[in-house]
Amino acid sequence: QVQLVESGGGLVQAGGSLRLSCAASGRTFNTRVIGWFRQTPGKEREFVAAIRWSGMTYYADSVKGRFTISRDNAKNTVNLQMNNLKPEDTAVYYCAAQQRVGTYYYPNDYDYWGQGTQVTVSS
Repeated sequence: QVQLVESGGGLVQAGGSLRLSCAASGRTFNTRVIGWFRQTPGKEREFVAAIRWSGMTYYADSVKGRFTISRDNAKNTVNLQMNNLKPEDTAVYYCAAQQRVGTYYYPNDYDYWGQGTQVTVSS
């Protein structure tokens, strides 16, 4: 199937930056969308950003202008550049692959998920 592995999380101060990476392997040829979601304990999983196979990108209003989603040159990794981080960005960040027609911001429309990487932003 598809395996997704996130990396790049860590602890930073407010205003700092992190770059998350999502490495995909397996049968990825029919992937339509790669999305980033985040989740705080006790809260619902929240859409952050997504990139379609065409390169079209989408962002949650809360991260527009601060986060950038992109693919690397090898086209097997999706990155999330996170700038001007805020304490409210603290969460476990997950990447996910959507292989059926669906809605890019809806977690239930994604087929595969990574294990998550912790991002903690201190004030």
